[in-house]
Amino acid sequence: MVENTYTEDQIKTLDWREHIRLRPGMYIGKLGDGSSADDGIYVLLKEVIDNCIDEFAMGFGKHIDIDINEHGVTVRDYGRGIPLGKVVDVVSKINTGAKYDSKAFKKSVGLNGVGTKAVNALSEYFKVTAFREGKAKTAEFSFGNLKQESKLISSKEDNGTLITFKPDNGLFRNFRWQHEYIEQQLWNYAYLNAGLRINFNNKTFVSKNGLLDLLSKKTGSEETRYPIIHLRGEDVEIAITHGNHYGEQYYSFVNGQNTTQGGTHLNAFREALIKVVRGHFKKDFDAKDIRESIIAAVSVRVEEPVFESQTKTRLGSERMSPDGPAMRTFMADFLGKELDDFLHKHPDDAKAMLARIQQSERERKDMAGIKKVANQRAKAANLHNKKLRDCRFHLNEKGDEDVKRQTTIFITEGDSASGSITKARNVDSQAVFSLRGKPLNCYGLTKKIVYQNEEFNLLQHALNIEDSLDDLRYNRVVIATDADVDGMHIRLLMLTFFLQFFPDLVRNGHLYILDTPLFRVRDKQQTFYCYSEAEKQGAIQKLRGKPEITRFKGLGEISPNEFGAFIGEDIRLDPVILPEDTNLDHVLNYYMGKNTPERQEFIIGNLRVELDMIDKQEENTGEEELAEDNAPMNQ
Repeated sequence: MVENTYTEDQIKTLDWREHIRLRPGMYIGKLGDGSSADDGIYVLLKEVIDNCIDEFAMGFGKHIDIDINEHGVTVRDYGRGIPLGKVVDVVSKINTGAKYDSKAFKKSVGLNGVGTKAVNALSEYFKVTAFREGKAKTAEFSFGNLKQESKLISSKEDNGTLITFKPDNGLFRNFRWQHEYIEQQLWNYAYLNAGLRINFNNKTFVSKNGLLDLLSKKTGSEETRYPIIHLRGEDVEIAITHGNHYGEQYYSFVNGQNTTQGGTHLNAFREALIKVVRGHFKKDFDAKDIRESIIAAVSVRVEEPVFESQTKTRLGSERMSPDGPAMRTFMADFLGKELDDFLHKHPDDAKAMLARIQQSERERKDMAGIKKVANQRAKAANLHNKKLRDCRFHLNEKGDEDVKRQTTIFITEGDSASGSITKARNVDSQAVFSLRGKPLNCYGLTKKIVYQNEEFNLLQHALNIEDSLDDLRYNRVVIATDADVDGMHIRLLMLTFFLQFFPDLVRNGHLYILDTPLFRVRDKQQTFYCYSEAEKQGAIQKLRGKPEITRFKGLGEISPNEFGAFIGEDIRLDPVILPEDTNLDHVLNYYMGKNTPERQEFIIGNLRVELDMIDKQEENTGEEELAEDNAPMNQ
């Protein structure tokens, strides 16, 4: 008989701090190391800034000062300041805040009173100071525990709130701030709050024209088919244009929150757009042809919004307010009037939109036969046995976003490298796709090449993006190549493939480069894996005597047992980030166009600087590097 161990002793009650630290994913999504835009450290920053934005939206404080350095994060707003008698409670008592009063914060970003408490609990150091009507109050915490609370003091500071925090390095292991992600986040705040000035590390973010500025910056010098259409109404703002790229590109927001996963408001916009275009041009266009190459930004203000997670990346509300119109009805009515009126008043823009839709229609019909043959070839090629070593997760199940965020596919070249990663990977969440030789340079080619080239066709099938990026099978797509000239060339060819045909996969933060160690430095007691010449020299200093130094020239030289550490919890990934004003045509032409000598010079010159140093050192230190032997080593 199985012993019954379910007793009163198994019942636990956790305080707010313990619960947040035990289940951080419930409050900030995944932890991460800062290599992804949705990693926890950026959510912590967002939670603090959101409160500043709410003050601005209520008419208090026109600028925010933000500083991030090795000592931590400091955010200062100039709003009303936290009421001085509640400073400690607001940042340390769950479900405490002013946003439950819908009259005061009807369309606020945060409504559940959790935000700054999560930041406090997940920070090794947290300090809050409120300035209010000539008085100030400060409280300091460590891992959510109150360490010091000041008395009220006189102050000449302007009203507002100052928060400083340093994320817990034990939870956010080896985290690094990617300033590109932060700047994109701050630009979004500026676009959605015209007139707000954000100062970040000596840079200023400000916008006068809202989503028009956003789309103008996103498209940069990229050619668009017609000037951006900018529409504004009560609780809604939309900007639309069409480009020459493949796919659909959306930027969606709810109450100032960047809903990267979309939601009911974006679905309503896409449906309404189809209806308006069909009605205006009096033709039943295929929905894909209307939305192909579209670039749009959609922002709505919703009363008491319901998000599908604490990180607020997807809106679930079906109505604009509890007693208001349905989201679909609201968006259909707004676009039905405003966009249709605009197209009637601007016939040249309407003509350009029509021409782009008709071009997409022709291209789709031309591709139909090619795609059919390519799909048959993909099935015949036995993708899952010959090219793809898949993971066990079934990612096509709806609503399993938490599982999907954990999945990774490594794109690598060569049997030895693929073999090492395949043996070392986590079979539940990590997949491997093996390239055969160097991929084709696809710059300037049409999307037909994706289907006619076997490697590219099989890769898009492995990623499940042949029809839509919404069906992307893995959250992280990682290019894993050797750290040599050939490896860099393959990397550039793969980057060209994604930027040419699937740029939104990059824009949405799914593409990464795997960083693997260049050296192993060890003696019989310790082993260090070093990613640079500087790390190598540091490891040598830590070991006594003459260590054994191994230089890894290719992924295949790293044993599966060792590789497991490099693609496990301590994986180092370099995200491929597209700045907002990137001109893709210019970038691709420079690196992959006809200027071959310049490209070769770039590849060789920008290959890891350490390689030249390594080669010189190997020539001069032959006896210092011990040869491999059979002596047992502690790994």
